[in-house]
Amino acid sequence: MQIMITHRGVGARTRVLTFSGLQISLAALGLVFALLIFSGTVYHFVFLKAAREGWPVVSQIVRLVVRDEIAQRDRIMRENLDVMAQKVGELQAKLLKLEAVGDRVSGMAGMKPEELKPLRQAPATKAEGAGGVYLPLDTPSLDQLQRVLARLDEVSDQNADVFTLIESRLLEARLQSLVVPSTPPVQGEVGSGFGVRPDPITGRNALHSGLDFPAEPGTPVRAAAGGVVVSTEWHPQFGHLLELDHGRGLSTLYAHNSQIVVRRGDIVKRGQVVAKVGNSGRSTGPHLHFEVMVDGVPQDPERFLAAGAQAGVRAQASGRGGKPRR
Repeated sequence: MQIMITHRGVGARTRVLTFSGLQISLAALGLVFALLIFSGTVYHFVFLKAAREGWPVVSQIVRLVVRDEIAQRDRIMRENLDVMAQKVGELQAKLLKLEAVGDRVSGMAGMKPEELKPLRQAPATKAEGAGGVYLPLDTPSLDQLQRVLARLDEVSDQNADVFTLIESRLLEARLQSLVVPSTPPVQGEVGSGFGVRPDPITGRNALHSGLDFPAEPGTPVRAAAGGVVVSTEWHPQFGHLLELDHGRGLSTLYAHNSQIVVRRGDIVKRGQVVAKVGNSGRSTGPHLHFEVMVDGVPQDPERFLAAGAQAGVRAQASGRGGKPRR
């Protein structure tokens, strides 16, 4: 691009200015930058000063512009607050449902309501009261929403603590059920029960300290509960004798086996094969003699097996929605 500059006088020289595209672009950018600085300076020193000092015409124009901006900003903020309030209300409803579910599940876990009170006690305030989180019907302020969100966060933490406690109780109950001998070691009818009976060899009355399960030799004998193998020895009366320790002074004996398939110190699970039915020791035929002892004192195994059968019936009933089968 070229610009020619001439003068009117005779013999005046003519100047030719040549500009490249880059120079023109830089000049345009400089002009724009200068206009921005000029407009900002005018806005700051003229319009703002006019608004503060109350100039007759300029101040009214500035106030109209500022008022429109503030109104638009307030409208956008109210819309956002309405959306936030709706979300907070939905969150509050979900937390109330979770609290109701926690109450039902805690009942199923055998927990009493007073056990949950310390977790759900919260300091009552005038703004929120004792009836739950307060959310105004009109558009709430940002400060109100922040207080409500803080309260909901606290309630959420409380519900998390409640469910953690319920999970712990359910796990504790499950672990207890795993170490209680409530599963029959051999499937089949009981041949001889717990109590006083005529001895099958001498005919004299004597205490029978367990249950006899008649079965074919080699029939698998399964652990009635999880535990640790504490003894696999030969006993003059019980023959091949196996003893499992289930903790808390609870143990089980499996006698007259033909073979023991676990070793001392092994950890066994409920239902695991630990031996095979036999006719060893003081026995008149192939069967399993099963005992349950608490602190070394023989107990009636029927009580433990009956409790396991009732638990199985309750589990089936809950799986069918609690309705009895017709």
